[in-house]
Amino acid sequence: MKTRLIGGALFASLCLTVLCSCGAPAPPLPPSLELAKPVTDLQASRKGNTVFLTWTVPSETTDSQLIRHLGPTRICRVAQANSDQCGTAVGEVQTQQPISRSIRGKKKPEITPVRAGATDTLPEDLQQRNPTGVVNYAVEMLNTHGRSAGLSNLAPIPLAPTLAPPSDLAAKGSDQGVTLTWTVNPPASQIPRITYLYRVYRGPVGAGNRIVAGEVPLADSPQLSFIDHGAGWQARYQYQVTPVTVIAGQGSRVQVEGADSSPLTVFVNDIYPPENPSGLEAVYSGVGQTPFVELTWAPVTAADLAGYNIYRREEGSEPMKINTGLAKTPAFRDNNVESGKRYFYSVTAVDLRNNESARSDEASEKVPALR
Repeated sequence: MKTRLIGGALFASLCLTVLCSCGAPAPPLPPSLELAKPVTDLQASRKGNTVFLTWTVPSETTDSQLIRHLGPTRICRVAQANSDQCGTAVGEVQTQQPISRSIRGKKKPEITPVRAGATDTLPEDLQQRNPTGVVNYAVEMLNTHGRSAGLSNLAPIPLAPTLAPPSDLAAKGSDQGVTLTWTVNPPASQIPRITYLYRVYRGPVGAGNRIVAGEVPLADSPQLSFIDHGAGWQARYQYQVTPVTVIAGQGSRVQVEGADSSPLTVFVNDIYPPENPSGLEAVYSGVGQTPFVELTWAPVTAADLAGYNIYRREEGSEPMKINTGLAKTPAFRDNNVESGKRYFYSVTAVDLRNNESARSDEASEKVPALR
């Protein structure tokens, strides 16, 4: 009987221990509302009247769960910088779902970021009402029920008007470079703190990259021109001229580019010879040695100079070239002279593309007759 009592007490103790060690079941988590975290890296830029927006699509909800069903993204124009309301909804876009990939040994999956974008056209009346002000853009990530966790960061865009691009861009080559001309499109009225200029872009044909070749301020003249000294010879380029609106502020300037002109293709062909050589002198020498005439002249400073040709004639005859190869320095010795004759010399400059200048002024020298 004693043994049975001890066994019963032991059994009761074990049951009490088991009951105490089992915690109460946790309350069930509410289902996720699938509200994406607001975008924090919205960027905005403007070209003409078109606004370009880009952002990273969130991969998690506000309760730190992976987004399973992504709704559309609402594009908002927000008038007040401190507003948390969409203001004017200008459209919706459907973005790609971020891609998640499970990695062995890691609790969280690896997320491949997805960039999204949208465009909006600024209404002209909005620009006219506040030409020196800004409008803010935001995006709102909606779930499949049209709800969101709030706006993204605000991205301001200036409202300043832009000029129409030139429609008559023309080009002409010269020894100085490529001269571009176009007709200006003046603003309808003057706006305080706003000025205009034209930006000239140049890029190789067939390549996506282009550079700013220069800028020309808007002038009272209906015609503007620009000489591009940086274009390389024997190359094909595309030029575009873009009007730029400049808004002066307190210690800073904001610039808004208008639409580009139609591209103009130009082949920069070097058909322009170097300048004519000058300062030619001819001096006879031959006492005690084989007679010769020494020629010297001022050097031509063209960057693409290849050398010089030397021409000689006698009285009543036409000049003939007497060098077999280009003279690389501004000096030449004519050893093929005869006593008693007078020779008339001239020189030309030749560039790397074999463009030859006109002949210099002549210099003459007489070889004395032998006694």
